Amino acid sequence: MLPQALQDVIDALGALPGAGPRTAERYAYYLFRANPAISEAISDSLKNLHSGVKSCPVTFALIDAEEDVSPLYSDEARDKSTILVVEEPLDIYALEATHGYKGTYHVLGGAISPIDGITPDQLHIKELLLRVDKDDVKEVIIATNPSVEGESTALLLQKMLSEKFKDLKITRLARGLPLGVDLSYADQITLSAALENRTNL
Repeated sequence: MLPQALQDVIDALGALPGAGPRTAERYAYYLFRANPAISEAISDSLKNLHSGVKSCPVTFALIDAEEDVSPLYSDEARDKSTILVVEEPLDIYALEATHGYKGTYHVLGGAISPIDGITPDQLHIKELLLRVDKDDVKEVIIATNPSVEGESTALLLQKMLSEKFKDLKITRLARGLPLGVDLSYADQITLSAALENRTNL
């Protein structure tokens, strides 16, 4: 029998995605053997996670709790006439690392997936349509992940946007991204090429 305190940590870490029982055990044992300051720092950061981070009401990117909107939207240097649509907030930081995009972003909050019970009305599509109208947007770049769910979501967005905004330019990241790879895991060169060679829909 493991000491209960150690077992509690293993159980907590095991709830993380991709962390099986053995991985959780290794992490828990490492934390036990390491300097207690490491565990304390992790504990403190987790306590502040929900109170210190919120979702931008305009772009749905992650922002500091004291901010009103994302700096990537409020910055006057950003081109509000272009919106790059991604599935998840972390996709933004992968694209920002390329230093090749100066427009704004919009986070859908996932992709359509009937198997997982994710329907279009659960995504931030309605808010995207309102933004296109409000900010007089000229181009929407669809950067959903190159997966079955991502492609289905892209097709729906294309249909809804083209029906509502006749003069709107709708593009998709070039197919330089390998199938099945999330944007947050793609390297900067691949992302830069995909952004540069985006295609009309």
